[in-house]
Amino acid sequence: MSTAPVNPASVSSSTSASDAETLRRGRILSSKLYFDVPLTKVPIIYSSSYDIAFLGMEKLHPFDSSKWGRICQFLILDGALEKNHIVEPLEASKDDLLVVHSESYLNSLKTSLNVAVIIEVPPVALLPNCLVQRKVLYPFRKQVGGTILAAKLAKERGWAINVGGGFHHCSAGKGGGFCAYADISLCIHYAFIRLNISRVMIIDLDAHQGNGHEMDFSNDRRVYILDMYNPGIYPSDFEARRYIDQKVEVVSGTTTNEYLTKLDEALKVAGRMFDPELVVYNAGTDILDGDPLGRLKISPEGVTSRDEKVFRFAREKKIPLIMLTSGGYMKSSAKVIADSIVNLSRKCLIDTGSSHSRG
Repeated sequence: MSTAPVNPASVSSSTSASDAETLRRGRILSSKLYFDVPLTKVPIIYSSSYDIAFLGMEKLHPFDSSKWGRICQFLILDGALEKNHIVEPLEASKDDLLVVHSESYLNSLKTSLNVAVIIEVPPVALLPNCLVQRKVLYPFRKQVGGTILAAKLAKERGWAINVGGGFHHCSAGKGGGFCAYADISLCIHYAFIRLNISRVMIIDLDAHQGNGHEMDFSNDRRVYILDMYNPGIYPSDFEARRYIDQKVEVVSGTTTNEYLTKLDEALKVAGRMFDPELVVYNAGTDILDGDPLGRLKISPEGVTSRDEKVFRFAREKKIPLIMLTSGGYMKSSAKVIADSIVNLSRKCLIDTGSSHSRG
């Protein structure tokens, strides 16, 4: 009886893939990013380190890089959240980032020019990299830590909001669009190993296509991607579009009612097509009317309604949900997000420990 010859290349390839998976697993299991959060805290994650300010250069990008802190200020002023109830995440270390990113990609961030291209602020190229690391990349790494921790909190409490993150244009080997680290992909890989989760749904409702996570999970059937985006704006990544399970295109000028009708239908279809154990909700507010990059015409009330629909979708199916704030390029975004979180609390879809949550 003859046996087929073994192809040494295929054996070597499967061995190296297995070794890579073992290494990834080891890094995830030894990470300090998952830690126990006392019940006195609510699953809203933020650090003052999230906010970016360096020599006024942050004003050269339309993104409001103090948005994250201002969201929390509005929530605290409104009485919806107490400052000492907020959860502060840890910074993602190099080993944490290597769970998804290549060594060569992380090394590329040691060149200020590369970071300047990714965050779309050309003068950053002229700064010493130590300053870029401290003033730009450290805040991003703290937000990555927040997104990863959010999944653990959501599994324990039913929901979690990272008042930051949602860097959906970054993939394992490439950053862009103000996204230097792939926090969504990292969060999901941690959930696979640490939370014993095997089915995740990404609901990406930022105005821009989430090409980063689409590339990272292109061949992974454990992840279902619903992406509702404007096809006429950045990133126009046609290869990544092939990996979207459920594409909902909303063209420039789409108004609130039309948008919400499309979302209702999309959530019905998603619920029939996939049964997730975790929902990652990328809740960009660049869909707002007047946003210079999103080019849609959604009202602030429309954003509130959108978020409520997604939280209800997860609540009705008893699926833990994490929300990330992602894009939003107007100063008004912070108040819109805060108002939406207050509404979620009033509707008892989340409990922030405030009088709003208690009715």
